[in-house]
Amino acid sequence: MIGSYVAVGDSFTEGVGDPGPEGAFVGWADRFAVLLADRQPEGDFTYTNLAVRGKLLDQVIDDQLRRAKELAPDLVSFCAGGNDIIRPGTDPDEVAERFERAVADLTSAVGTVMVTTGFDTRGVPVLKHLRGKIATYNGHVRAIADRYGCPVLDLWSLKTVQDRRAWDGDRLHLSPEGHTRVALRAGQVLGLDVPADPDQPWPPLPPRGTLEVRRDDIHWAREYLVPWIGRRLRGESSGDHVAAKGSLSPDDIKMRIGTVA
Repeated sequence: MIGSYVAVGDSFTEGVGDPGPEGAFVGWADRFAVLLADRQPEGDFTYTNLAVRGKLLDQVIDDQLRRAKELAPDLVSFCAGGNDIIRPGTDPDEVAERFERAVADLTSAVGTVMVTTGFDTRGVPVLKHLRGKIATYNGHVRAIADRYGCPVLDLWSLKTVQDRRAWDGDRLHLSPEGHTRVALRAGQVLGLDVPADPDQPWPPLPPRGTLEVRRDDIHWAREYLVPWIGRRLRGESSGDHVAAKGSLSPDDIKMRIGTVA
């Protein structure tokens, strides 16, 4: 029985791509927290989301892990390093060494640490050339999990999120349905009876013509790729001046989901 849960990480765990009311995000971790809370007596569950978009591994460690250890929850989900891996010239072996030191520190202070692999990026235009680096990092994450007894939320093997409907318009973050499927898979990892199958196939889509695909690519480049490159050149992060969600009640999360459903 898990009575307390803390989520640490970057935009993936913050929930970018899964919009809630008033510019906030929901995301897989919030949805997963509801699954956990539903198995506890009312009022006997606490949840804190410390994730902030754009954060690198060392920033997650410095800004979030200290707070997670202070809270000493039954469960921590730790997903970080992806923003490091996509930076040119980074070494996935070196990033994994820093990740392992953080896992060792975290497992000494909290109940269970669930770690997360990266997605298979074969169908993501801006990231598919990094597939080898991501696979290398994933191998390290799984080995670290074995050494420290951590359950693994393996996103590489979640084939249904390779459908374009699982992704937001920016092609870098999951859509609400994508976040939902990850939350369901997280529940399965911990042995919960989940209300739906994250591997359920998507309904078939009509074929798209070459002109439609090209029009979508041009729109994506103008709306998302160019601003992303601009932030990189200016040394800015999407997480600058963004505060973590902090503590959320399951009822608050359900209200957020219901507002946009």
